Amino acid sequence: MSALSTSGRLSARKWGILLVLCGAIFLEGIDVAMLNVALPSIRADLGLSTGELQWVMSAYVLGYGGFMLLGGRAADLFGRRQIFVLWLTVFLLFSGLGGFATEGWTLILARFVTGVAAAFMTPAGLSIITTGFAEGPERNKALLVYSGTAAGGFTIGLVAGGLLTAVDWRWVFFAPVVLSLLILVAALVFVPRSARPDRLGKRVDVAGALTVTAALVLIVLGVERAAHAGAAVSAGTLLAGLAFLVAFLVIERRSAEPLVRLNILRHGSLVRANLSAMLFAAGFFGFQFLVVLYLQELRGWSTLETSFAMLVIGIDAILSPTLTPRLVDRFGNARVILGGLVLAALSYGLFLPVGADWSYATMFPSLIVLGLAFSLAYGPLTIVATEGIAEEEQGLAGGLLYTAFQFGAALGLSAVTAASVAATRAETPGALLDGYRAGLLVPFAAAVIAAGISAFGLRSRQGGVAAVPADAVAEHTDAAVSR
Repeated sequence: MSALSTSGRLSARKWGILLVLCGAIFLEGIDVAMLNVALPSIRADLGLSTGELQWVMSAYVLGYGGFMLLGGRAADLFGRRQIFVLWLTVFLLFSGLGGFATEGWTLILARFVTGVAAAFMTPAGLSIITTGFAEGPERNKALLVYSGTAAGGFTIGLVAGGLLTAVDWRWVFFAPVVLSLLILVAALVFVPRSARPDRLGKRVDVAGALTVTAALVLIVLGVERAAHAGAAVSAGTLLAGLAFLVAFLVIERRSAEPLVRLNILRHGSLVRANLSAMLFAAGFFGFQFLVVLYLQELRGWSTLETSFAMLVIGIDAILSPTLTPRLVDRFGNARVILGGLVLAALSYGLFLPVGADWSYATMFPSLIVLGLAFSLAYGPLTIVATEGIAEEEQGLAGGLLYTAFQFGAALGLSAVTAASVAATRAETPGALLDGYRAGLLVPFAAAVIAAGISAFGLRSRQGGVAAVPADAVAEHTDAAVSR
């Protein structure tokens, strides 16, 4: 292990484990991306409103974000491999169920349960990496390959989603079933069994899990309802969400075995990483939601044309394992993260004056800059959010990070929907365009605030270098080519 930790080289056994876990995060990326480009077809077939359509996406990310902390805790208490395999099976089953949906509520329910499954599966997978790979170059390399694979899933999902939707949007749900089955078999073969954790005197904080989930759901619901349910109803929903959040904090403070040990929030780098991740995800998902609607419903582009138009964002799949490690090695995590967030703000700013007849060449700079922004921000945020955390709390740290990502995504989707609906006074092309422009202000503001928060990391010693040697990057590149 010591030799590996100083060089960043991975043994064949560790590559096998990493490929299984990368397969799982690839599955999560491809699942979200395929659904994103299929949304207009789903709306047309099931007769969904814009608000209902938003919930097809938000139900997944709320289930994901709402139960992520419980998932991280469960991985620490019941065994990472056991939790990973069990909930990968649930993911498989409910992804298939979504393909048989004939009404909006059925699809939303299936997406919610699939998100819950991902909430248990993902932190278990991440904590297998953070406990099985030595902290330093070896772990950093594994995490950057892991995040790059997630980006690759999103890239391939854009194209696959367009191709499958051209046949029937239901294949967007059936295809992940096949991939899930392959990953499940590989997990049983490659991921080693670990010693059963000592749970003597330990328990799962169910009350904490329920209150934090209720808080997240109500806050997102309150934001989404702001445009059409009236100020009083929206404010009441938001206040209820905040009340549940306060209850969660009280429960955690008094619990002997809390879901979240509140002292972990004293890690300044962890808090900055989570806040930045939340805002980054809000902008990233909200922006794509609006762009897909703009291209397909205002411009009349097909799902396949939309997929290929947005494919350039997937440049992060190439840059994350190649360029990002070199930049982190030279400038440190904090500077690379800040650079990614500044580029995200630039990307959204370039798209703000979008017109009714923009050519693809006009959109291209915004899309490619966003891909570069993702490649710089995502992997280093994952490293900073788990660095320096005790092994027995790696599941919790991973759970906090992915809760921030998913809650941010749900909040961003709701906020852009609310802003867009509020600004759309009619169903005319001009009114729709006004709505899209109003919605685009949300991602721009989120990225600017995230960059401001991240800038504080430049003053922290923990924002320093997390080295990934050039030879380690070259080794990964060769392995990727051979695959």
